[in-house]
Amino acid sequence: MTTITVERTIEAPVADVFDWVATARNYPRSWVVLRERLATPGTEAPYGVGAVRILLWVIGWFRERITAYDAPRSFDYLVERSFPPSRHEGGRIEFTEVPGGTHVVWTTTGIVALPIGGAFVMRVIAKPFIVFVFGRILDRAARELTQQKR
Repeated sequence: MTTITVERTIEAPVADVFDWVATARNYPRSWVVLRERLATPGTEAPYGVGAVRILLWVIGWFRERITAYDAPRSFDYLVERSFPPSRHEGGRIEFTEVPGGTHVVWTTTGIVALPIGGAFVMRVIAKPFIVFVFGRILDRAARELTQQKR
């Protein structure tokens, strides 16, 4: 298994940053997510606990379930199915208020599920690309949220 972490500080209030990132329908506004669909709404919020979201990224197709939702501090998710196939131990996005904004930490743990070489593919190919795409999502959130302040 490989753990990937991407961090950003966004110059916006923690509640605004949480809402933007937790609402996956925002993701296609970055070019790295091609489509998003909320297949099942969550119990506490549309993208809250139990929500199932379907995402078509430039890196693949993912069916994810929100497993924890603690607005505006964090939410957890689990990739239930994907292409390319993967084994996912879970992802978590945490939001911490800091002077001047919100620090976001996006962590995911998994492996590309190949009969041979999955760990190598994850470490050498998938990990750098996942860091890149998660970063583009957070960059888009920062751009939109800081433009709202002006």
